[in-house]
Amino acid sequence: MSKYMLSLQKALLSKKVIKIITGLANLDVNDVLDKVKAAEIAGATYVDIAANPDLVLVVKSMTSIPVCVSSINPKDLYQCVLAGADMVEIGNFDIFYSKNIIFSYNQIINIAQETKYLLNHIDICVTIPHHLLLEQQVKLARNLKQIGIKCIQTEGFMAKNSYQENNKIFKFINKSSSALSSSYAIAKSVNIPIIAASGINSISAPIAISYGASGIGLGSVLNDLNGINEIANYIQEVIESMYNYDKNKYNEAYSAECNSLIMRSCHM
Repeated sequence: MSKYMLSLQKALLSKKVIKIITGLANLDVNDVLDKVKAAEIAGATYVDIAANPDLVLVVKSMTSIPVCVSSINPKDLYQCVLAGADMVEIGNFDIFYSKNIIFSYNQIINIAQETKYLLNHIDICVTIPHHLLLEQQVKLARNLKQIGIKCIQTEGFMAKNSYQENNKIFKFINKSSSALSSSYAIAKSVNIPIIAASGINSISAPIAISYGASGIGLGSVLNDLNGINEIANYIQEVIESMYNYDKNKYNEAYSAECNSLIMRSCHM
């Protein structure tokens, strides 16, 4: 097993995975490298970038942090592995949702099977579409595990963009409520590592871990930050929030308030 795989497995088992998402369609090399360098400085587990072989070559030449690539095209993922990608993901669908394109249960299974056929020696993560009913999400996660998928990611695009309120905590929790509820439902039913992503931030990250996720993905929350240092500082803030939960410093009253807000946002 490679050094990268050992590191990832250790992080998954200890529920301390921090993935930095630069964007499925983001080919801005400078922006991607800023986030990758910040991730490395802060101690993130790995980065998730667009499935572009040229971008993979640039990133791999500039950093030692493990690189995951995301796409819905198995052939693109294959080409990126040839370029040096350490892991692949079927997902990060936000760009498609903005065009009113969604993926069905069967489409996800078919893409996963084709990717597994092409890349049987590489760990594959699959994003569970948020628009599926929770029962369908659980079933999909179970079937993905059966075909050899090693990890899944939850998302929540609608919640992230749907509601505004002056309550700062509510806004932070609402952004990630769908991803959190999916993580909880799947973790209770399927023994597979889960990365909670989409709207995750320093407030919701420890909640994701308490709900059974093995780690979190940070993406859009980093877009408003300026420069490598500011991004790295925020990533470290998230890491500290997760470690504090792990050390039983997570305040029960605060946790109960957050859980109440999640339930409230889910019924909006």
